[in-house]
Amino acid sequence: MSAKVVTMGEIMLRLSTPGFSRFVQAQSFDVNYGGGEANVAVSLANYGLDSYFVSKLPSNEIGQSAINSLRRYGVRTDYVVRGGDRVGIYFLETGASQRASKVIYDRVNSAVTTLESSELDWNKVFEGAKWFHWTGITPALGKKVQGCLKAACVAAKKNGTKISADLNYRAKLWTTKEAQTVMVPLMEYVDVCIANEEDAEKSLGFNAGTTNVESAKLDEKGYFNLAQKLKEKFNFEAVAITLRESFSASRNGWSALLIDDKNCKKPYRSKRYAIEIVDRVGGGDSFASGLIYGLLSRSNTKEALEFAVATSCLKHTILGDFNLVSISEVEKLAKGSGSGRVER
Repeated sequence: MSAKVVTMGEIMLRLSTPGFSRFVQAQSFDVNYGGGEANVAVSLANYGLDSYFVSKLPSNEIGQSAINSLRRYGVRTDYVVRGGDRVGIYFLETGASQRASKVIYDRVNSAVTTLESSELDWNKVFEGAKWFHWTGITPALGKKVQGCLKAACVAAKKNGTKISADLNYRAKLWTTKEAQTVMVPLMEYVDVCIANEEDAEKSLGFNAGTTNVESAKLDEKGYFNLAQKLKEKFNFEAVAITLRESFSASRNGWSALLIDDKNCKKPYRSKRYAIEIVDRVGGGDSFASGLIYGLLSRSNTKEALEFAVATSCLKHTILGDFNLVSISEVEKLAKGSGSGRVER
């Protein structure tokens, strides 16, 4: 299957402590690149789609390295504007057992925050595009980026492009009041909404009932009611809610539910996976990319949901932000083969 898909956001330099060492122990850092929409773009290119990434990166060797990291996996960078002074950085300390992972951002005044809407021909960006994906991280980067995102959404709608948004609230980037002021109006452009309980509450002001992810207990009725409320309020075509049971930093339960125009009275509920985590970063992005691919290629939304959950399950086993799995590996897991036996 070949289809043009577009994502827009920031790709950052990721500096992570080796293994499970703490920041205060580190004598060196492992280098990767990643970021919400960039992660989605890589996955979609990996699935064979014509994947484009929209952003801005400085005209120096670090900016070029970030671009090369995308091109390596087949992402088109035609719409990456060059300019600005720096690539955003995030530092990662990987947690284990009862010790949580930690992220420290160093992304203020990064190149993408200087992106002007006039620097891109938005109609050209979305010419022939089947899908546009963005996350709540992107508008949290500042007024200029918010203007670009609005222009992108308008152009996508004009060109008949489906739009998905992963709410992705980040408390280190903005407040709930700031998030809701910006995010709620943007929902009028969105066809498919992806969220978890915290994202929906912080970004849009909707509560999931008695669910508490940190207690590892799921109130499935609360999640279903949340999905229904979001769909009714914003007239989404579909709402997907990821269900994470966080037993520890190393062990999670992972599943999802989805409602769409075909099935609003009863949600599609995926199978549940018990995950031993290698790298959690990018797990939600891999779900989003799997859902996009599934909705574009599968005959029904239940199959799309199972593909999304299976591919995000596999991402938790891969170091780095990018989800480097094949369609056949995902389909094999979705059909029930999760033993992890050596393939010879």
